[in-house]
Amino acid sequence: MSVKHSLLAVLADGDRYGYQLRAEFEERTGATWPLNIGQVYTTLNRLERDGFVEPAGEDAQNHVFYRITDAGRAELLSWFARPVTRAERPRDELAVKLALAVTVEGIDVPGVVHAQRKHALAALQDYTRVKARLAVEELAAALVVESMIFQCEAEIRWLDHVEARVVRHRRASGGVQDKNDKQPGRVQSAVAVSSEGNRI
Repeated sequence: MSVKHSLLAVLADGDRYGYQLRAEFEERTGATWPLNIGQVYTTLNRLERDGFVEPAGEDAQNHVFYRITDAGRAELLSWFARPVTRAERPRDELAVKLALAVTVEGIDVPGVVHAQRKHALAALQDYTRVKARLAVEELAAALVVESMIFQCEAEIRWLDHVEARVVRHRRASGGVQDKNDKQPGRVQSAVAVSSEGNRI
């Protein structure tokens, strides 16, 4: 997530000070990505250094307001026009974790998958409840929450694939099926349960 461009997007609607920027960002994104106030002010300092924002006075409580500059607007529009590349996204820790798990002797891979699936299902239910509480006019927050719902559903399907793939690999290599290995039928049912009732 680009904190720099997120703050510029909020400032495009008018001057704000740090705490206002944080509050409005969290409101627009459904509070799914809380910002640390120190991170907000550090980013504002960098934006000012780069000429993207400038101080716009203080209020009676000595809050320093910031205003987006023409260069800042140009940078913001350029950001919106650019696609988010795969290289800009963080490494998928879960994929790396499971890739390493299948190479380390003694690791209960089905157990790792089961724990992650349980977490993903709980997160899916949480996000679905958050979405249900959003008002119709809260489009920005709804888009963010729906994105996270889709990510959870995709993760659950991928975990089911990993589980079935590990079972097939063990059978093909002559390994004995572990008591924790799930049957293919259970893999499919997990997908169905995660999808039904949680569809957007």
